[in-house]
Amino acid sequence: MSDQQLTAILLLSCPDQIGLVARISKFIADHGWNIIDIDEHVDIDDDTFFIRASWNLDGTSMSTKQLKEAFVPLGSELNANWKINFRHRKQRTAIFVSKYDHCLQEILWRYSLGEFNIEIPLIISNHPDLESLATHYNIPYYVFPITKSYKREQEEKELALLHKHRVDSIVLARYMQILSNDFVNRFPNRIINIHHSFLPAFVGANPYKQAYQRGVKIIGATSHYVTEKLDQGPIIEQDITRISHRDKLDDLIRKGRDLERLVLARALQYDSENRVLVHGKKTIIF
Repeated sequence: MSDQQLTAILLLSCPDQIGLVARISKFIADHGWNIIDIDEHVDIDDDTFFIRASWNLDGTSMSTKQLKEAFVPLGSELNANWKINFRHRKQRTAIFVSKYDHCLQEILWRYSLGEFNIEIPLIISNHPDLESLATHYNIPYYVFPITKSYKREQEEKELALLHKHRVDSIVLARYMQILSNDFVNRFPNRIINIHHSFLPAFVGANPYKQAYQRGVKIIGATSHYVTEKLDQGPIIEQDITRISHRDKLDDLIRKGRDLERLVLARALQYDSENRVLVHGKKTIIF
């Protein structure tokens, strides 16, 4: 590796046992690398150990492939689920959007500032409305109108395009379509969605209107990974804001919109920095 600033990031989970931090630290030290950051957690309910460790690769002659291969024996000994990523490699993330622009605006603005460790090779939509926004940021924009009759055919075209652009992950920035199970299974725990936290209490059309009519005191937003069960995937980030009797319906919509864009941006940041470990229906966020 010629880049002297390379950093490796390990995310690992395994059955808890004595000496895990020491064994992982020894692997790093034995190769002459220096730990930059380390954080661990034990779930006492199911006796599972979780760790995120990052270390500097200055001076190493190993390739990234060789480094991963070197960790395989220890990973097997620990009966671990693990992955090693590298900070210099930016995650290639596609954005899916429909007509609402607030989440896309937030992501593209922060992306232009370099806040995410990602590259956005393309934006996909079922409507042409936001193409000018993509053009402003010099990102290719593709439109695939979705109808019930042609949904499967359009998804196959989208998947082919994602494969062509070597996409690692997807962000649904208020994409108002339900992805098929086949599509979701192509990207396990690699599709991030955002929705208002009224679900399932206020399902169907006009959830903010339903909430306003019920006089809610708190509204929120939830970002999660997409699974086959609609809006029930592992949660990455959430936030809330207070509502009072003085707030009108437009106020609820505005406050909800603000929450959605910020919560989704935070979830994308955690994911792109390799800070999320999925454990069943839950996540560990380091």
